[in-house]
Amino acid sequence: MDVIYGLIPGMILLGLIAVAVFFWAARSGQFDDLEGEANRILMDEDLPPEQPNSGRDGDDGSAAGAEQRRD
Repeated sequence: MDVIYGLIPGMILLGLIAVAVFFWAARSGQFDDLEGEANRILMDEDLPPEQPNSGRDGDDGSAAGAEQRRD
């Protein structure tokens, strides 16, 4: 039963810290645009098309059927 004398002030302190963090987040604009980031990740930019290999890397074409290297 003696432990309750430590738990009650500890829980009150944690509650006050949580309330302070919430008000800090609300004041700094963390909750202003909740849907913007979700839409931004879904509507990403299309990647540009890959350029075909022009043979400048020393490949003379003698390895027919070999897979193309990707670095």
